[in-house]
Amino acid sequence: METQEIVNRVAVSGIVSLDLEELYHPGERILYDIKDNLWQGMILREKDFREFLKSHDWAQYQGKNVAIICSEDAIVPTWAYMLLAVQLEPYANAVVFGDLDALESKLFADAIHKLNPEEFAGKRVVVKGCSKVSVPVSAYVEISTLLKPVVQSLMFGEPCSTVPIYKKPKSSASSSTD
Repeated sequence: METQEIVNRVAVSGIVSLDLEELYHPGERILYDIKDNLWQGMILREKDFREFLKSHDWAQYQGKNVAIICSEDAIVPTWAYMLLAVQLEPYANAVVFGDLDALESKLFADAIHKLNPEEFAGKRVVVKGCSKVSVPVSAYVEISTLLKPVVQSLMFGEPCSTVPIYKKPKSSASSSTD
């Protein structure tokens, strides 16, 4: 009785698996709530705020990822967020206006834009769907728009079970002429 060799068809298919989880930035996430700087919980007083900015230990944000919000329904001028960003920038890995979800989206977007799309040119790419870390939907949108112009095909899921997202149209250059 002859035994047949078992062939891993996924391995020989030429499919490239892209795991967005590998782009996760491991740094600490911090939510900076400007409500703590409000006078009587209602308004931001410029003089007090500037004093705070001078005396605060900004080095504690070294390498961290910071989302800036105001959780109170208060009058906070735009320049206040700008001043915070300027103070945080030399220390923090990333600074965003918004909640922790907005921060996560930015971290993934930054990592995706560091990828070289030409490495995927003409390839069949599967973007993995299951991760141990939470990958925001925005990252899947971002990777789709980055890869669509260069890939042969784009799929979602696992190489053995995919959902087709995009397939490059066949070239019409091979059509015959009369």
